[in-house]
Amino acid sequence: MSPAQRRDYQRLASRFCIAFQQASCDVRAAFGDPGLPLIAEIGFGMGETTALIAARRPECNFVGIEVYKPGIGKLLGLLESAGLTNVRIIAHDAVAVLQTMIAEQELDGVHIFFPDPWPKKRHHKRRLIQPGFVELLRRRLRRGAYVYLVTDWRDYAAQMLDVFQAVDGFRNPYGGFCDRRPWRPETSFERKGRDRAHAIHELWLERI
Repeated sequence: MSPAQRRDYQRLASRFCIAFQQASCDVRAAFGDPGLPLIAEIGFGMGETTALIAARRPECNFVGIEVYKPGIGKLLGLLESAGLTNVRIIAHDAVAVLQTMIAEQELDGVHIFFPDPWPKKRHHKRRLIQPGFVELLRRRLRRGAYVYLVTDWRDYAAQMLDVFQAVDGFRNPYGGFCDRRPWRPETSFERKGRDRAHAIHELWLERI
């Protein structure tokens, strides 16, 4: 963590962070307008994309879930400098947060951008997008809510498609991959992937 990130973490965590709890809680109450749609971003990295999307979509509240403290410190500074009030952060493991803190049918959307691909075949079991995790998402999403995934690993993209097709409760309105949403900015991972000639795969699922 850089000195600036550490300072921002110490100054701003009490304003923007929600403490992890081992029980369901009213996450919406942490926002100035709790009635807005609630979108979770799982693994926001350094937070630039989170801040830009929140600025472009002021009609939504965003809760970023991340364990990487330098990224949390960076995002906190971005939120303050941009004057954003529609973002909160939970600094904890995303699976535990979804299992314990987020209520049934609480979320209106989930963003998962460039999750760790665990490229070696023997490590594929560590990938986030697995049937059990997708079933957990299904239970936390309201009907009509969405899941938006992006990856630059072709075999992981294929796995994502297969897993969501196998779990009841989702529909793919595109029948496959989709185009980038106009409000999603290009990420640093995306630029790195393109430099390695990796195609970007986007997937949009809707909870039914």
